[in-house]
Amino acid sequence: MPRHESRRSTRRSLQVLLVALATMISMLPWTGAAQAHGTIISPQTRAYQCWKTWGSQHTNPAMQTQDPMCYQAFQANPDTMWNWMSALRDGLGGQFQARTPDGQLCSNGLARNDSLNRTGAWKVTNVSRNMTVQLYDQASHGADYFRVYVSKQGFNPATQSLGWGNLDFITQTGRYAPAQNISFNITTSGYTGHHILFVIWQASHLDQAYMWCSDVNFA
Repeated sequence: MPRHESRRSTRRSLQVLLVALATMISMLPWTGAAQAHGTIISPQTRAYQCWKTWGSQHTNPAMQTQDPMCYQAFQANPDTMWNWMSALRDGLGGQFQARTPDGQLCSNGLARNDSLNRTGAWKVTNVSRNMTVQLYDQASHGADYFRVYVSKQGFNPATQSLGWGNLDFITQTGRYAPAQNISFNITTSGYTGHHILFVIWQASHLDQAYMWCSDVNFA
């Protein structure tokens, strides 16, 4: 084969390879640096619980009867569960209450995650008055602090939307160095039955705030 034809053949082969590689990359789920963070995995947040329980079987019709709140969340926007680690907002400057309307706390004010604000029979994690809260942060950004709240005794998560006036402030932690796993202990008193544990994580690397609802049952 003449040398110039050999070069053309090599270029064509390279072009085909590059096109194939670009196609393969475009088919992969994209998670940018701003989205690769984490969530409270114990007690499980709503999106994380739905993903962990149903992520590998999200088309299973049994979800509709066995876990109706996760079912409605998957129907509304499956990306809420696939991106359970990315419920963040930038630049709040600590003005969490002023910039997060009542009824939007569990979604961190993100319209794409509005299904997490719905009232109903969310699955609960049994806890005691003394519990350990665990964050998994795959990006290891650390924390300026965590703020922890519990819904007031008498508030019913099955029928009432969560607002700031429905919360009791429990504690604000100190700083945590960058790590994938961060745990801290909290102590509560006077709670029984189904409550919402509401946690705000102020990440350290940027002014990024995360807010989550975990459904708990105080035994």
